Amino acid sequence: MTLHQNILGVDVAKDWIDVCDPASGRMRHIETAPRALKRFAADLAPGTLVVLEASGGYERPLMEALEAPGIRDRGVAYARVNPRQAREFARATGRLAKTDNVDAAMLAEMGRALDLRPAAPADPARRRLAALVARREDLAQMITAESNRLACAREAFVRADIRSLLAVLKRRKLRLETEIEAHKRRHAELDALDRRLRTAPGVGPAVASVLLACMPELGQTDRRGAACLGGLAPHASDSGHSKGKRCIWGGRAEVRRSLYLAAFIASRCDPELRAFRKRLQDRGKPFKVAIIATARKLLTILNAMIRERRDYQSRIPA
Repeated sequence: MTLHQNILGVDVAKDWIDVCDPASGRMRHIETAPRALKRFAADLAPGTLVVLEASGGYERPLMEALEAPGIRDRGVAYARVNPRQAREFARATGRLAKTDNVDAAMLAEMGRALDLRPAAPADPARRRLAALVARREDLAQMITAESNRLACAREAFVRADIRSLLAVLKRRKLRLETEIEAHKRRHAELDALDRRLRTAPGVGPAVASVLLACMPELGQTDRRGAACLGGLAPHASDSGHSKGKRCIWGGRAEVRRSLYLAAFIASRCDPELRAFRKRLQDRGKPFKVAIIATARKLLTILNAMIRERRDYQSRIPA
């Protein structure tokens, strides 16, 4: 049973939020200016839970307003839900229309029906690290795109222009990576976790940064929860006598991509993970399935390392 006395549904847009209060039946339309959001948070009754969707970053100003010390002290909290989960809940309750007011009302009902758990207050150091890691990913994607264009370009002027832009992007990416490492060193907790993660095979500075930024639950959940959050859990698709193919889906794409590369490297250099991957392939598992399973095992190991505060140690001698 929820401990929150009142649950509000909030649909977040770029320039405004729509708020539904089921207790009073009131709908409000509020601009996303910082002053307006602070006033909204300050007016909330003690023990209020705000249910909102992840909206590509537009929800962050509202989250910051709700995380202010004076607001948290009154028991005000928020729960951020996956947009796909919210839409499926709406369809399950017969809501096929989609408007801002309908979404706000649906989120309030979803919070009450599913007894959603409030999100933990974000660590400012991890929040900044997440922003830096996301920007590095943007630059990496731009470098890949420009490199592909360079491979197809034939005009000399165009090739020179692409090379010039690539040089700028690579300098920016290097500068960002330097700042990421400096940021981790400046914060004792991040520094200690980073050094511990990097004792595991295949986990270098980039992979460790992604795990720290995108998976703060690491070490605080069980292996099944970690696999689901990392997008590495195989989900069944069975019905009656039909046994469907189990596939991974959902979870955090950044974590899955990073651990896939880490598992590929680790399964070549670490005796335990190399033997695990070999057993799978000897049983006829396709290459990618074996690597995904290895990534899931590696994540389980990393989760245990953080929970038990120990460095990596292979159980099979080299």
